[in-house]
Amino acid sequence: MNGPDRTALILGGGPAGLTAAYELQKLSRPDQTLRPVVFEADSLVGGISRTEHKDGYRFDIGGHRFFTKVPEVQAMWEEILGDDFLTRPRRSRIYYRGKFYDYPLKIFNALGNIGPYEAMRIMLSYGKWRVFPSKKEDNFEEWVMNRFGGRLYMHFFRSYTEKVWGISPKVIRADWAAQRIKNLSLSKAVWNALSSANDTTSLIEEFQYPRLGPGMMWEKTAERVEDNGGAVHLETRVGKVFREGNRVTGVEVTTNGETRIERGDHVISSLALDTLIGTFDPPPPPHVIEAARKLRYRDFLIVTLVLDHPDPFPDNWIYVHSPDVQVGRIQNFRAWSPEMLSDEATASIGMEYFCAENDALWSMEDDALTRLAAGELEQLGLAKAESVTGSFVIRQPKAYPVYDEHYQEAVDTIADWIKTLENFDTVGRNGLHRYNNQDHSMLSAMKAAENAFGADHDVWHINTERSYHEEFMRPEEEVEEVKKTRAG
Repeated sequence: MNGPDRTALILGGGPAGLTAAYELQKLSRPDQTLRPVVFEADSLVGGISRTEHKDGYRFDIGGHRFFTKVPEVQAMWEEILGDDFLTRPRRSRIYYRGKFYDYPLKIFNALGNIGPYEAMRIMLSYGKWRVFPSKKEDNFEEWVMNRFGGRLYMHFFRSYTEKVWGISPKVIRADWAAQRIKNLSLSKAVWNALSSANDTTSLIEEFQYPRLGPGMMWEKTAERVEDNGGAVHLETRVGKVFREGNRVTGVEVTTNGETRIERGDHVISSLALDTLIGTFDPPPPPHVIEAARKLRYRDFLIVTLVLDHPDPFPDNWIYVHSPDVQVGRIQNFRAWSPEMLSDEATASIGMEYFCAENDALWSMEDDALTRLAAGELEQLGLAKAESVTGSFVIRQPKAYPVYDEHYQEAVDTIADWIKTLENFDTVGRNGLHRYNNQDHSMLSAMKAAENAFGADHDVWHINTERSYHEEFMRPEEEVEEVKKTRAG
């Protein structure tokens, strides 16, 4: 149906859901409109890109760089944020065996830390794997060793990967490495370090960032959606998704204990796939339900610490490879934006822990987590535990979709069934079970919005590399043309 007064139901108010809502309004015309109605279970929009706040301090749920070569995404960021979009320098390091390694690699820093003997062993190991590579590249370990050698893998990849995912790198699929590490290799890393050249996405030297954190982007987007006649319902949980044959007809939602049914002409979901499949009424075929049960996620919590003195380190973030502490990554929020802090004489530090929902770490009391984080900050030599004057704990379930040996077959099974629904798309990180960047989540939502107006994009196969490969880069005048088209 393409009448003038249609409704699109958007399940989830994170980057993908709100981008879909915003794009639906951009695409609407007087003779063909789709009014977006967004349902978000949390009290804040933004999903994992939201910005929490307490006592004037603002905290990310992990760090969120705004960097893309997709002009549609860049144009939307600039449309929404304008002068609130800052360009920030990137500085990050790796803590390993009691020393800090610059990241991206700086050749003299790396050699000084690791020593000439071990550096030679790394190069010999690299040469061995180049001459005798693993014939298979099915898992993370094989993929990394073929590009960096076994010795460097042992030093800088294995321990951190195990800490983040809680499973052996041999279980993680190689396509996760290919997606997250992109086109980096040891030879390219050394060349970058020697020449100061760098075109590898994960190692960019500066990025854009909203002055009040990534949540500012999504708070402003939600305001735009409502100002233009849409609706954003917070603290509203989706209980059921109703369908009649191959058409989705509406959803059951609950707000403040009151349950109601909302009808819609088109539905776009960013819910986690296992959750989504469990909401359908009538349910999907049994093999689809079984596939959803195989999907796994890694959960995340951050203990934010306010210190009685400014900036114990200058980095945006530090990766902690040491097995002696549980913390996996440490954020310095002032390095992202000075306006994340209410008092310039203090520091705001985010101690990030990767865990499983309801394990010992997840279930620990907030006070105990604060003591743990403060103690580990001191153990790493970054600040005294006694300098902590305040804290705030944020738990984030299903932060990262896991790429284990079962995930691809399960996702393919679910996707094949969802594609039979004629007025439904699923988008975003958890909606596609893809550990993607924010710009890819947004791009999937933009294509889903176009589908609602009659396009036929397969959002499951939007090229995750589109925004980084040279053949997809457009000249500056084309980027400006995209901005003009969107403004019109």
